[in-house]
Amino acid sequence: MSTSSEEDATTYQVVVNAEEQYSIWPADRELPAGWSATGPSGAKAECLAWIEDHWTDMRPLSLRQAMDEGASDE
Repeated sequence: MSTSSEEDATTYQVVVNAEEQYSIWPADRELPAGWSATGPSGAKAECLAWIEDHWTDMRPLSLRQAMDEGASDE
């Protein structure tokens, strides 16, 4: 099995979990528990570029919410 991205013919799907964290997953495989398809499917580079454009805050959703609640308590 080759690990070279130049030779990677795998079609990937952009996936997201409940914490709004993104990843890619081979499109021909069943998604792992807790993840759902979102965004495009296609070449690895295309999917990673979409994630880079859309995942602008790396903090998990629960942390963002807790920080927002803390800011409103001040």
